[in-house]
Amino acid sequence: MEQAVDELTPLVGTRPACRVLGMAPATIYRRRRPPVPRPPKPRPQPERALSEPEREAVLQVLDSERFVDASPAQVWATLLDEGRYLCSERTMYRLLSERAPVRERRDQLMHPTYHKPELLAERPNQLWSWDITKLLGPAKWTYFYLYVILDVFSRYVVGWTVQHRESATVAQQLIAQAILQQPIERDQLTIHADRGSAMISKPVAFLLADLGVTKTHSRPYTSTDNPYSEAHFKTLKYRPGFPDRFGSIEDARAFCRPFFHWYNHEHRHTGIGLMTPAAIHCGQAEALQARRARILAAAHAANPERFVRGLPQPPALPTAVWINEPRRAEVLTNS
Repeated sequence: MEQAVDELTPLVGTRPACRVLGMAPATIYRRRRPPVPRPPKPRPQPERALSEPEREAVLQVLDSERFVDASPAQVWATLLDEGRYLCSERTMYRLLSERAPVRERRDQLMHPTYHKPELLAERPNQLWSWDITKLLGPAKWTYFYLYVILDVFSRYVVGWTVQHRESATVAQQLIAQAILQQPIERDQLTIHADRGSAMISKPVAFLLADLGVTKTHSRPYTSTDNPYSEAHFKTLKYRPGFPDRFGSIEDARAFCRPFFHWYNHEHRHTGIGLMTPAAIHCGQAEALQARRARILAAAHAANPERFVRGLPQPPALPTAVWINEPRRAEVLTNS
């Protein structure tokens, strides 16, 4: 629009061109001649300001061993109760900010640095994710706890259980059973979880160390570090027939048995080429995809005019699945 104004200006002038195109002339003039920033004028020193010796005396008090961890408000009030007045509270803040940025003067708890987990799975039983979710019980403040272990590459649920409480012992037994049922060798598997009490417990850590399984954890308060378990729980709780509350733990287990059979063997997952998790996990996906391709080719041959984009292809199968895939720039830098 501004370029059009510039093209019309030699013919009709700036203001007529702006009226025709519905633009403000001030915008055009400002773009052609941008304002030159003026340096700020130095502020004169007020006569009532503290002298240099007085400023140093205030800073010495603030930095003294007695007040080094106290806020200026605390220092000001304490001195006032003792019959001393050096300056206002605001002046104390101003003196501190001139010397360095004002910060919390008390010693603070330093949290450790948590690195973003970057995990890759290129085949089943290479990366598992597990988590625990609450299922509402029959009364308020009553819950049942659903433990689920998910293969990230295939989305296949390799183990689950519903229990009365969140327990490290239950988690240890469930993980051990899942590893026993799957053909897992040492140094083959990585298990990822968040930082719940059961996930970071010693029984689970000792078990994984004994079995040669690597464990990783999400960063605190970062649900996107465990996205596959979170998405699975959403699928569970948005499933038709999922009740508002379960009358008993037997009811919860009775609901979960058909759900997990449906999820593993009937649910076509968009993240794995609309295959079932069992097909990917058990190595049946390539044969099913070839069959899909033959059916689509036959449909195209029968009615090619209905396929305006040419021969249709089935959805691609997964080749690699990430938790926090590195950016391309980071990959190029590290390579």
